[in-house]
Amino acid sequence: MADSFMGKAATMEIPINSNGETLAEDDSLEQATKIQWTLDEKDLQQVMVSGPNLNETSIVSGGYGGPAGGVIPTSSIKGPAIRSGMHHSNSNQNMSAEETNRGVAVEKLDSVKKWGINTYKCTKQMFSERFGRGSRTVDLELEAQIEVLRDTKRKYESVLRLTSAMTSHFYNMVQTQQALGDAFADLSQKSPELRDEFGYNAETQKLLCKNGEALLGAINFFVSSINTLVNKTMEDTLMTIKLYEAARLEFDAYRADLEELSLGPRDTATMVRIEVAQQQYQVQRDKYERLRSDVTIKLKFLEENKVKVMHKQLLLFHNAISAYFAGNQQQLEQTLRQFNVKLKPPGSDKPSWLEES
Repeated sequence: MADSFMGKAATMEIPINSNGETLAEDDSLEQATKIQWTLDEKDLQQVMVSGPNLNETSIVSGGYGGPAGGVIPTSSIKGPAIRSGMHHSNSNQNMSAEETNRGVAVEKLDSVKKWGINTYKCTKQMFSERFGRGSRTVDLELEAQIEVLRDTKRKYESVLRLTSAMTSHFYNMVQTQQALGDAFADLSQKSPELRDEFGYNAETQKLLCKNGEALLGAINFFVSSINTLVNKTMEDTLMTIKLYEAARLEFDAYRADLEELSLGPRDTATMVRIEVAQQQYQVQRDKYERLRSDVTIKLKFLEENKVKVMHKQLLLFHNAISAYFAGNQQQLEQTLRQFNVKLKPPGSDKPSWLEES
């Protein structure tokens, strides 16, 4: 392109005058510049049209003068190849996630299946026992102890209900005595002719109110201890008994299933089922034996705890009631100290002004 331009520029005519000076020098230079830009633009267009295709260029892997084997055609490098690699990686991740989800779903399905089979067998055993068609495992001594506990709990609940009602009624009586003592004290100030009589009654009611608050403290302590024994200690043992009874039902259900399979034909498939049933039977038997041992231990400790607690609480209840109705204030206070019964200060049962608002 430069040689062509120089050749054309050499043949250009530059006008000069008689003295050898160039004519219209500025105009000639401007015209030459325009010609040069026109030629450059035409040559650039030719290069753009006839130049090499970018898709057919090559990348030399070595330095200058390297072997021809190091030339890599750029047309062989395609964008979709990179995208396909990324797509393959994403597909692997999706496949691993799907396999994980499938594994979780299979585990849930297996658990539901086992639960359904177990429920069916237990329901079948329960109806068989109810209609007298099936046999059940019975521990006569343990069953008797469980029945005694349930009967004891019902009776203790009745005692708890009655003492709670007594506490409520006695609290109302103490409040009435306090109000009556205040009324007598007020009348003794306003009735000079009956001042002594009203004063005696006011002092008597105040003393009864004070002793009544002490008795209320003893009864509340008794009610709280009975409530803990019935609704926590006994209830915990009964929950273990419920688990034991459920384990007993499952044990009998799998035992009946094993006996039924043992009476059938002894082909290969049946022997496999018998072996599986034997393993399940052993698992249920171990569970049943473990829970039966837990129930026996809890019943023993519950009986010991019940005797200890009730001995203390019944003695407290008797001494407090006797001292109150005998009018023996010193014995009543001594009873409270003996059993570490702390009385609440007057007005502590009333809600605060924040609770009232």
